[in-house]
Amino acid sequence: MKNELNIVGIQADLVWETPDKNLAFFEEKINALSKNVDLVVLPEMFTSGFTMHPEKVAENMDGNTVSWMQKMAVENDIAICGSLVIYERPFDCAQGDKKYYNRLVFVHPSAKIETYNKRHSFTLAGEDKIYTSGTEKLIVNYKGWKIYPLICYDLRFPIWARNAENYDLLIFMANWPVTRIKAWDTLLKARAIENMSYVIGVNRTGKDANSYVYSGNSLVVDFLGEELSFLQNNEIGNITATLLKTDQDRIRKKMGFLNDMDTFSIDS
Repeated sequence: MKNELNIVGIQADLVWETPDKNLAFFEEKINALSKNVDLVVLPEMFTSGFTMHPEKVAENMDGNTVSWMQKMAVENDIAICGSLVIYERPFDCAQGDKKYYNRLVFVHPSAKIETYNKRHSFTLAGEDKIYTSGTEKLIVNYKGWKIYPLICYDLRFPIWARNAENYDLLIFMANWPVTRIKAWDTLLKARAIENMSYVIGVNRTGKDANSYVYSGNSLVVDFLGEELSFLQNNEIGNITATLLKTDQDRIRKKMGFLNDMDTFSIDS
């Protein structure tokens, strides 16, 4: 088990529906990181921005972006996660039909892949009409840490984020607009406090083709909701933090809050 986990979130002004340019940006940023980084977190739909035209950017799991993530992970000896538009052709679909997913891909330094499909589709933007929602949680075991990665709108649903698995780190990647950025900041800290868990939230900056504006406000908070790292509004760059598992375990044991949780089941 590794007590220290060094994490980086990369906040970027995503180029609309242009994967090659976005990958080039992130590759430069990742290659410039120090050698002691364990985990890099990218924004939601980091190759395209939050598009409702998946046919323009969708790839399958053998496509360029997943291969790029594996290459970056192996060459830099780090884990990388971010969400992108993925298509699949299920057996029950007609020839040529596709299902699209807002899929989080977590790549280990060994190139091993784990995935999570966004459960809560953003109905305000019509995401539920275009993308297939996921039903399964993903708990990643990495260097002795249990990591629970989620995507954007999932942040508003505390039951789905509830720490029933005794995870150590909660990840949110997003395209969260500036008009609701106060909710982003407040809910990230709430999820950390109620679950007594480190939380990293990685958002984008800039303006997309739908004229939605994003200010970023990426941050890392600890298990008591205290900020460990943040970026100023509209800043392009990295948030970095060293997480200490022993500190979190000590406070959890001392406070005992997680022992008093209500039990429940989630309908799929």
